[in-house]
Amino acid sequence: MENKDSLKNKSPMISVKGLKKCFGELEVLKGMDVEVKEGEVVCLIGPSGSGKSTFLRCLNKLEEANGGEIIIDGQRITDKKININKVRENIGMVFQHFNLFANLTIIDNITLAPVELKILTKEQARERAMELLRRVGLEDKAEVYPSQLSGGQKQRCAIARSLAMSPDIMLFDEPTSALDPEMVGEVLDVMKSLAREGMTMVIVTHEMGFAREVADRIIFMDDGYIVEQGTPDYIFNHAKEERTISFLNKVL
Repeated sequence: MENKDSLKNKSPMISVKGLKKCFGELEVLKGMDVEVKEGEVVCLIGPSGSGKSTFLRCLNKLEEANGGEIIIDGQRITDKKININKVRENIGMVFQHFNLFANLTIIDNITLAPVELKILTKEQARERAMELLRRVGLEDKAEVYPSQLSGGQKQRCAIARSLAMSPDIMLFDEPTSALDPEMVGEVLDVMKSLAREGMTMVIVTHEMGFAREVADRIIFMDDGYIVEQGTPDYIFNHAKEERTISFLNKVL
């Protein structure tokens, strides 16, 4: 979404070299190299099982890498001594299934982390939460519980909750795949507005139209490797790799 020339001069917020991840005998990531610049929006696409979500989860150490290094905002998170909770304060994560606390109201879901971590006072956190709920179009839902919301509303609340920590990086793991089709648009609109504001974002998505519109760069993954990457125009109109072309022919 940013002007390409302005991205060229930005330093990398995320730098991944030789990343490997195995689950038992199964090698899911087979040596990935990726850099994401400040303000860049990168969409990961590819078939199920290609390693996209595992890659995303390695970026905030929800999965422990088996090889390679990950540097986030200058900090090597693959270092055993790293305080990952400190690093995570700067990385918002939005999951496929919202992960809201069912026993807390929406506003309490949003204020929990900043208050617990003593980043904001209760009053400040509530003020910030209301501002974020206004932003995602749900200020009238502050006092309701997640069970009273539609899937699209829950996901917008989950985004607001991630933003409450004022992160520099947002990770989205298939944020619309659990939603009814008519609710997808309302979530993508919130993500588009974040992209316009220059948030650094890494998004695993099956929404090709969204990737085409929002991404600065699209990475096509298959079988634990990056097969091909480039601008949306390159990937959708000029991809060179047979595997990329055959995947796009099936999904477009």
